[in-house]
Amino acid sequence: MIIDTHIHLDHKLYLDDLEDVLERAEAKGVGRFIIPGADPKDIGRAVGISEKYDHVYFAVGVHPYDMEGFDNLDFEKYICHPKCVAVGECGLDYYRLEGTPEEKELEKKRQKDVFAAQIDIAKKFAKPLIVHIRDASMDAKTLLLEHKAKEVGGVLHCYNANEQLLPLADENFYFGIGGVLTFKNAKKLVEVLPKIPQERLLVETDGPYLTPHPYRGKRNEPLYTIFVVEKMAQLLGLSIEKATEITTENALKLFNIK
Repeated sequence: MIIDTHIHLDHKLYLDDLEDVLERAEAKGVGRFIIPGADPKDIGRAVGISEKYDHVYFAVGVHPYDMEGFDNLDFEKYICHPKCVAVGECGLDYYRLEGTPEEKELEKKRQKDVFAAQIDIAKKFAKPLIVHIRDASMDAKTLLLEHKAKEVGGVLHCYNANEQLLPLADENFYFGIGGVLTFKNAKKLVEVLPKIPQERLLVETDGPYLTPHPYRGKRNEPLYTIFVVEKMAQLLGLSIEKATEITTENALKLFNIK
């Protein structure tokens, strides 16, 4: 069984055929799905999907691009739900910073404050973190260490191949590997993958985004995790069955899924 540890099933692109998307994935051995939190406005739909399908779970969190909703999100209402397995996706994303240097610094500070607050919430409720990092590796690493996120651990979603983040494997963090691994221009990730301890590897889609080869450019869906696992197995010299076994056991352990 493959576990898609990061799939936005609450996205509007799945509204019309969610049932079919799940059935196609199950037919190819994808047996569990985790919906990350991003925009607080969507949390209700994520909860509803998890309640409808036994094999779907969700996380509650605020993406750096959706920080305006952080103060009004009732974390406790959702984090105690039996299908909630994590806090996130939360983190830092400096890719789209705009404005004057002063405005950019204010934006960074706000992102750091919101990220730190979610780390503390995760620790309070003993839930792992789903961490989003883009163009902010060292600031994110520093916050995780300073706030002792090791206590709950988590996953570096869509791991960006920055080797400076590899020591987080010793801080109870896993590395989410998705469709990017199959891209022709993913040379750095291909190079770094063998340096990640196998007991710290997870598989994800980030659907509907980052669709793997050979379907790049189309909507991503959980079924396509099979291409990620195949590529991972090839690069690590493992059988597909072994790569599946390793990443599934890792996901079950991190997210405390039975």
